[in-house]
Amino acid sequence: MKKQLLLITFATLTSITAVNAQGGGGQRQTPEERTKATIEKMAPLNLDAATKVKTEVIIADFNNAQQQMMDDMRASGSFDRETMMEKRKELSDARDGKLKLIFTEAQMKQWKDEIEASMRPQRPAGGGN
Repeated sequence: MKKQLLLITFATLTSITAVNAQGGGGQRQTPEERTKATIEKMAPLNLDAATKVKTEVIIADFNNAQQQMMDDMRASGSFDRETMMEKRKELSDARDGKLKLIFTEAQMKQWKDEIEASMRPQRPAGGGN
């Protein structure tokens, strides 16, 4: 009986460990969650209240447009990587153009070099399988 209990416990622990090791993938963030996370990362820019409100609107518009683009691509069944990258670049260029109007030159540089770079998804080294 002890051996069976020990074997069941070992199998359960092994299964739990294997499931957790997969990373789970997690759920995609909503545009609102992405906007909130981006605004939190912008704390080092020391934005005044008016600029922060304008920035939040610009980031929210960008995230909503990006979500709409992905939804449209999923609905059409067409996942052309090149087209997706082009559209994403157009959206980010438009966002950066709007931010440039309200940020100082130093803030814009910090946005491009630190904050925007930290928002890109990090891929694990080695490429997986």
